[in-house]
Amino acid sequence: HPDKNKDPGAEDKFIQISKAYEILSNEEKRANFDRYGDAGESQGYSQHQHRQFHHFHEGFYFDESFFHFPFNSERRDTSDEKYLLHFSHYVNDIVPDSFKKPYLIKITSDWCFSCIHIEPVWKEVAQELEALGVGIGVVHAGYERRLAHHLGAHSTPSILGLLNGKITFFHNAVIRENLRQFVENLLPGNLVEKITDKNYIRFLSNWKKENKPHALLFDHMPVVPLLYKLTAFAYRDYLSFGYVYVGLRGTEELSSQYNINVYTPTMMIFKEHIDRPADVVQARDMKKQLLDDFLSQNKFLMAARLTNQRLFQELCPVKKSHRQRKHCVVLLTGEGEKFAETYEAFLTFAVANTKDALRFAHIYNDRQPEFADALLMDAEKYRGKSAVVILERRNNAGEIAYKTLEEAWQGSKEDNFILLDLLDQLRTDPGLLSSETVLADLHDELAPMFLIRWFYFTLDYISDCWDSLFHSNWREMMPLLSLLFSALFILFGTVIVQAFSDSSDTRDSPPSEKEEATAKTEKNDTGFSKESSSRAPKKGFVEVTELTDINYNSNLVRLRPGHMNVVLILSNSTKTILLQKFALEVYTFTGSSSLHFSFLSLDKHREWLEYLLEFAQDAAPIPNQYDKHFLERDYTGYVLALNGHKKYFCLFKPHRSGDEGGTVGSCEDYDSPLHTEARGKSSCSPGSRSLKNKLHKLSFWMERLLEGSLQRFYIPSWPALD
Repeated sequence: HPDKNKDPGAEDKFIQISKAYEILSNEEKRANFDRYGDAGESQGYSQHQHRQFHHFHEGFYFDESFFHFPFNSERRDTSDEKYLLHFSHYVNDIVPDSFKKPYLIKITSDWCFSCIHIEPVWKEVAQELEALGVGIGVVHAGYERRLAHHLGAHSTPSILGLLNGKITFFHNAVIRENLRQFVENLLPGNLVEKITDKNYIRFLSNWKKENKPHALLFDHMPVVPLLYKLTAFAYRDYLSFGYVYVGLRGTEELSSQYNINVYTPTMMIFKEHIDRPADVVQARDMKKQLLDDFLSQNKFLMAARLTNQRLFQELCPVKKSHRQRKHCVVLLTGEGEKFAETYEAFLTFAVANTKDALRFAHIYNDRQPEFADALLMDAEKYRGKSAVVILERRNNAGEIAYKTLEEAWQGSKEDNFILLDLLDQLRTDPGLLSSETVLADLHDELAPMFLIRWFYFTLDYISDCWDSLFHSNWREMMPLLSLLFSALFILFGTVIVQAFSDSSDTRDSPPSEKEEATAKTEKNDTGFSKESSSRAPKKGFVEVTELTDINYNSNLVRLRPGHMNVVLILSNSTKTILLQKFALEVYTFTGSSSLHFSFLSLDKHREWLEYLLEFAQDAAPIPNQYDKHFLERDYTGYVLALNGHKKYFCLFKPHRSGDEGGTVGSCEDYDSPLHTEARGKSSCSPGSRSLKNKLHKLSFWMERLLEGSLQRFYIPSWPALD
């Protein structure tokens, strides 16, 4: 029993004994074993399928030994048994695991002579590549038709590679060298960088930019070993990899500086200090297990920078039990030379106090402000300074327990003693972390830009299409060809329709001279510029509604985003004259659906206006209630452009520079488009002209309003209109 016997083969022997007992204790299974040998249920096929095939033997006798071919599925080679894949296993386990290592999958079936022909080579290569870290799989197309169809294998035998969820078919002769090269070609080409005396300093100095340790392998092979490439792919998220060919001229300085034995493969891990390795391993025969153990212990820097949520979760895992409790010591600091000294002191402390239960990290406050604000309650105290926080994650929802050092971190000896004392107390008193909070997820600082991701996605898609064009069968190419021909049909159809429509337009007769003259006359009468005519009014009049407490919410407070209400301030005595001039000035802008026009009675809502003007910087001298001229202040002619959604307004002050053009006492005939009963009652007195001149330059102000170049005055909330 494996629980009692610690021999490595005890578990296999126990399974064999259990199977033997199961067969011997069942008469039917025992009879099947006597007839068909040691296969039974180990091949994964039901007894029902076996009985169906047994009836075939009863009716027709076939000597399989004649061709030495295992037509009976129960007598297939058991070497493929442990690699057999099922659909659910492939989708749930193999595809996610393909982001860590490549898979080599063979599609086979019964009654397949070619499958038997490639079997010896497949066995040899499968054993060799599996030892290097390649996943091996076998799909029986007869019993896993759904999976075979999902993989796109329509014939047997087929061999395919799976990497990052992407399927690539093997199309060359099945020999050892081709299969090894096929697996190597699946891997990205930039996994391992060739390192010499000229570029090793640049390579090792990238630890700060990439926030990763750097691994260097020294070997006497001119080509990077496949084992090293596979290892680099598995740990590409944690380390950057370089390869030094020690037999190459130009690597003598590198080998001498780090005292490399050129006859023994050596791997070195460099972290924050590039002048000396953080860890070293040497072995004449590098094995996958040795590399995995070595790299898994050196996945992080001594004081890594928290750049994303995944790194934070791995550095500071959630405690599962008291023995697995891990505490993180985080330095909250800034970027630049100003904070370099405090960071170096923290790094020195981390190197000297590295333990299994302690992890050290640092974070830039300006790049992760939510993280820093949640841990530093007194932000003013630590402004422009660094702080140290000891924390422990309680769950995956972001809840943590923490304690912040009372004083800012300067890196002095006193700071080191205080932090060391707190860590010693934490061993015996976990309640020292008395504060609790919930942290938001960190955003990924090193994530590529959207355009770069889109470019690589497009490049991969084009590569897949190109590969499919030459290697896939017509059944797989039909969707792509259908899409291509549909796009071409739509393109040519659009061009043809456009060509016919253009030719029909040219045949249309031009307008007569009389019609052109009429159009020009109408344009001149309106007096609108070419720029304003682009906003052609939709109606022949201007709708100006009074802003009251009844429609206040709908016309201002709850106004849709992007809409503005242009409000004219008037009194009862100036209402008719100002409305006529206002309508004339804003008429060219009524074509915009985002503008609404209203007027506000100064006699009713003077306090509301006075409150709003207080937020306008030097817009108008606002009197107080003790000013004897409080009620005499004249705001008629003011125009407010109110944005209800964003809570700001723009202000137009009446034109007061005197009359321009015309003779005093004369009156221009303003043909206002506003529909009002007072239209014919406008006065031609100098007082009437003075009122109209208040809105003399309103149209220019409206132009600037639409351009967005006017000053905006923000308010906390819209006051009530009583």
